[in-house]
Amino acid sequence: MKFNTKTIHGGQHNVDPAYGSVMPPIYQTTTYSQTTPGGHKGYEYSRSGNPTRTALENAMASIENGEYGLAFGSGLAAIDAVLKLFKPGDEIISTNDLYGGSYRLFTKIFEGLGIKFHFVGMQDASKIEEHINDNTKLIWVETPTNPMMSIIDIVACSKIAKKHNVLLAVDNTFATPYLQQPLDLGADIVMHSATKYLGGHSDVVMGALVVKNKELADRLHFIQKASGAICGPQDSFLVLRGIKTLHIRMQRHCENGEKIAEFLRSHPKVGNVYWPGFEDHPNHDIAKAQMKGFGGMISFTTAENTLESAVKLVEKLKVFTLAESLGGVESLAGHPATMTHASIPKEEREKTGVVDSLIRLSVGIEDDEDLIDDLKQALG
Repeated sequence: MKFNTKTIHGGQHNVDPAYGSVMPPIYQTTTYSQTTPGGHKGYEYSRSGNPTRTALENAMASIENGEYGLAFGSGLAAIDAVLKLFKPGDEIISTNDLYGGSYRLFTKIFEGLGIKFHFVGMQDASKIEEHINDNTKLIWVETPTNPMMSIIDIVACSKIAKKHNVLLAVDNTFATPYLQQPLDLGADIVMHSATKYLGGHSDVVMGALVVKNKELADRLHFIQKASGAICGPQDSFLVLRGIKTLHIRMQRHCENGEKIAEFLRSHPKVGNVYWPGFEDHPNHDIAKAQMKGFGGMISFTTAENTLESAVKLVEKLKVFTLAESLGGVESLAGHPATMTHASIPKEEREKTGVVDSLIRLSVGIEDDEDLIDDLKQALG
């Protein structure tokens, strides 16, 4: 089954067996009747499983070419479940340019529980091996990274992980499985903030994990059930509905993203533009090899390179909305240093390029001319 068909039918039964519903019903229930103690039809309590959530988890596994999907109450809840695979004394190597919430979870929660993190610039994957030792259990990758759009070679990371018998997890939120399928490139775990492109309409908060290995899936499912950070049936229904249009939305995100990136690069009041589709973007060749397209996420600095110029620009936007998050049908603009990445100390942020003049755009699916006109007027 091709990807565009998988988004609609992948992992799904054709119709609901009860009444022939084409869409999986919303099973808005906490519990399920049993004919005898322990005798049920596969579900007993909705924390451990719900038919609507199962339909979503099957769909997510299908589009990532995985075997097992798990849905959580948020992207951070999904990451939290991965980290609970480990114990005090274990070490994790993470990319140094990553979502601020991930950094906060790593450093403010799990470092305090005895897990050690190494934050490494992974654009050169060989640097990872310098930090591997007997305690290393996981390599955590974002690609493209948030917000600097750095590209990390998943195949190279996979070879290193397998050589040292450690797990490789890839945050695939920015690329989505439409553009990139990390499990096929050797990753063990794929993570999504399904709040973003998978949901696609800025109306639900959710996280996801997809794996191929049954033993790993069983361990993660136990954590999901025991910790309880699950999503409800209504949210499951909304993300399942969003996935059905992922392929056509991503096509437009990519088309608009390319036009916006080219416009920004040509504007005299714009400094650096970070978008992996540029031939001179670091690791562009790797992006071409492991991605189907370059997406709708773009970051750029103002030519003045000041906090004031960045704030002034985002406050003047009219079609782009100044807001957190990304991946919805509407275009959003954010200021990472004071919004999504404010939890990372300024000194650490700036080492990776997250300076005060940096602006991050999530380019939506509106008419590209309207988006460019909005940027023109905001740039003055």
